[in-house]
Amino acid sequence: MIAVENQAPVPENAIPKDASDGFVVPESNAFGQSFRDYDATVRLSIVENTYRLNHINQTYDFVKRTREEYAKLNKAEMSMWEAIELLDSFVDESDPDLEEPQIQHLLQSAEAIRKDYPNEDWLHLTALIHDVGKVLYHSKFGSLPQWAVVGDTHPVGCAFDESIVYHKYFKENPDYNNPAYNTKLGVYSEGCGLGNVLMSWGHDDYMYMVAKANGTNLPSAALFTIRYHSFYPMHTEGAYQYLMNEEDRENLKWLQAFSKYDLYSKSSVHIDVEKVKPYYESLIKKYLPEKLRW
Repeated sequence: MIAVENQAPVPENAIPKDASDGFVVPESNAFGQSFRDYDATVRLSIVENTYRLNHINQTYDFVKRTREEYAKLNKAEMSMWEAIELLDSFVDESDPDLEEPQIQHLLQSAEAIRKDYPNEDWLHLTALIHDVGKVLYHSKFGSLPQWAVVGDTHPVGCAFDESIVYHKYFKENPDYNNPAYNTKLGVYSEGCGLGNVLMSWGHDDYMYMVAKANGTNLPSAALFTIRYHSFYPMHTEGAYQYLMNEEDRENLKWLQAFSKYDLYSKSSVHIDVEKVKPYYESLIKKYLPEKLRW
């Protein structure tokens, strides 16, 4: 595994806000429904099938093999903004709340968090790039199926927690009945730290690997947020706490502050890309190299 290490800490005067501060959570999503309502979403059949395939196919062996392949970072060489533009027409099939191109989701979440945290530019950039790993779906990156790119994430190599959305489909996963992987700890030890846990493969871990391997100077809380923002069973439901260490718990505060912007900023009202592009390009230049290996 690649653990977070040797990253700059978050500035001491930076404090994540409570859920009641700053950003006003809207009452409904882009479809006029409750957020993350997997039973009532108008996209039910698309969303459920994506999770069904995810839960059946995301085995420990699949994740390990796929992660090792993409850790080579030999798929492309391009700037962060070039990668962002590849998402201009990509719609996430696991999302019950939105069917807008992903570039809009990135900018919506970044602009919302920029408003509430005007001095934390590292957090603005974290919001902008957190989903860029979805380029895995693009032909330049092997055209992975969406079940191997999007959706909530969870550990593999141990029991699948009941809080995971569409948990019922895990019964068709080969690891479900494998005694090496179906106990509470499985192949892990208590308090081992999430950096030593193999997560279901997707855009989170991929974007983390790209940022880390290309020498970003984003703080550890940013990389933690990128890597685990889809790990809803942990950061929203409180599952898998026994695998976390003290550093994880400290970084979790920022992830939970970030999560509401990721989830509730989704809207059918588009951000003017060209208007905000210069600001975000300046952040990319500050925290990332001009060209990255992907």
